[in-house]
Amino acid sequence: MWKGMKYLPIWGLLFLLGIPVSGFGQQTEIPEKAADTTQMDTLVIRAEQLPIKIIPRGVSLTNPRISFNKTKPLTKRQKRFRVPSFWEVINEFDLQLSEVAFVNWNAGGDNAISALGKLLFERNYKFRYFQWDNSMEMRFGWNAQEGRQWRKTDDAIRLASTLGYRRDTISNWYFSAKANFNTQFANGYKYPDRTTPISRFMAPGYLFLGGGISYIREDNSFNLYLSPLTFKGTFVLDQNLANQGAFGVQPAVLDAAGNVIVPGEKLYTELGILITNKWEFPIAENINYDHNLALYTDYLNNFGNIDIDWQMRLKFQVNEFISATLIAHIIYDDDILFDREEAADGTLIDPGVPRIQLRQQLGIGVTYRF
Repeated sequence: MWKGMKYLPIWGLLFLLGIPVSGFGQQTEIPEKAADTTQMDTLVIRAEQLPIKIIPRGVSLTNPRISFNKTKPLTKRQKRFRVPSFWEVINEFDLQLSEVAFVNWNAGGDNAISALGKLLFERNYKFRYFQWDNSMEMRFGWNAQEGRQWRKTDDAIRLASTLGYRRDTISNWYFSAKANFNTQFANGYKYPDRTTPISRFMAPGYLFLGGGISYIREDNSFNLYLSPLTFKGTFVLDQNLANQGAFGVQPAVLDAAGNVIVPGEKLYTELGILITNKWEFPIAENINYDHNLALYTDYLNNFGNIDIDWQMRLKFQVNEFISATLIAHIIYDDDILFDREEAADGTLIDPGVPRIQLRQQLGIGVTYRF
């Protein structure tokens, strides 16, 4: 009997004990309670980390701690963080030196020293449809030899600006406008004569203004510019050279005694076709080749005669600062005449003839970018 008691309902048990059970079926009212305002929060339970009693063979346990015993100094200066920009900035200084000295040298020779300095500044902008390239290059070189005055070996001021626009971002063809300006710093002489300059600052000075199309690779390693309409202005601001008709300007009008009646003009203008090309590519590791070519022909005067300005350069990079450079520069301009002859009274005997100009240079020096 008691074995089955666990299956007897509670109301049955109360009936056997004589307790009334009529109230169990009535519905009672549940008293209202205040709203629960208890705030629940996250409870983090961390298990206690027990020390390892059994360490497997080959396992080495170390306590983590900060140590600077293996810290090495920086080999290069750490670059400061800069906000990304669409401008590319290049500042470069290059200095090349060569020297020779003799003491009791049986074969003979004169002590000499040569130097060539170059400053290059570039500010290039590129974003989606627009590309704007600007550069300024200044070069000056001289040679000093025992027993004679120093002589100039290189002299140039070159400014260039090219603005391009393309219709979409996948094309390498741009509608372009270009402006170039070239001149020099100091007087140029036909050595050993140092009394009569054959060129000076802004004598000549060349200005090119024009528009056309350009093909420019994304990495700027190749740039081809074609302009069917370009203005070329040749400035000769030295009146003596202008009177001689140097660099193509209209010469002065002289009387029978050689006196100037009408002074020579200081500006010679042309309108023609300009083609330029810049190309840069690596030949081998640490050996790069680049060239800068400009071809120009005038519509109005002697069309088909082409002026050439072509500079080629091989650069051998030894390390970050030391480099060797081999340069070949070719110029042909039919407005630059050589072997001009004048009589004692100033009468022109032979105006001269144009010739190919060639400059070759090899130097080892220091290059620093800042």
